[in-house]
Amino acid sequence: MARYIGPKSRIARKFGEPVYGPDKYLDRKNFPPGQHGINKKRKKTSEYGVQLREKQKVKYTYGILERQFRNTFEKASASKGVTGEELLKLLESRLDNVVYRFGIALTRASARQLVSHRHITVNGNVVNIPSYQLSPGDIVGVREKSKSLERITESLATRKYSRLPWLEWDDAQMAGKFMTVPERSDIPEDIKEQLIVELYSK
Repeated sequence: MARYIGPKSRIARKFGEPVYGPDKYLDRKNFPPGQHGINKKRKKTSEYGVQLREKQKVKYTYGILERQFRNTFEKASASKGVTGEELLKLLESRLDNVVYRFGIALTRASARQLVSHRHITVNGNVVNIPSYQLSPGDIVGVREKSKSLERITESLATRKYSRLPWLEWDDAQMAGKFMTVPERSDIPEDIKEQLIVELYSK
């Protein structure tokens, strides 16, 4: 499965946001990367550039590449709702994202690896497809043999699990319920999804 494996702090500095999660380098150097860094005078970004930047930010945030992102956008376009909001709902309903939201993994990249390595179950069955779309009522849990895995126990012990209205976690079972597809107002990411819609509409 293709994925971005380049320097993550450089990408975070490019956008000025911790797209991959907490980043000590971004905290220390909150300016664009490169030889001239903060002193470089940059030209005003065009409308297209602003839209492209927003799309790239979302792709890096959720850890997916262009083809898969485009397919997700087309699926959102075909739905009855507002395209931009439907896009974010589809991204939030991915299995790897929900594993991350529950705090089973500290990053989406780590969550994707846990899913791929068969440590995660959906309704009691092992699912190893990170892009698997969850439905309301699905139970996402840690496989019985994996509950003692150090990276999972440490993540759950140190996680900053913010209770989101569409998720319900049970510490005793090491499992959580995907209650419903989230509304746009409940998704905490700072994303201007309308810019992405405008970009693909050109």
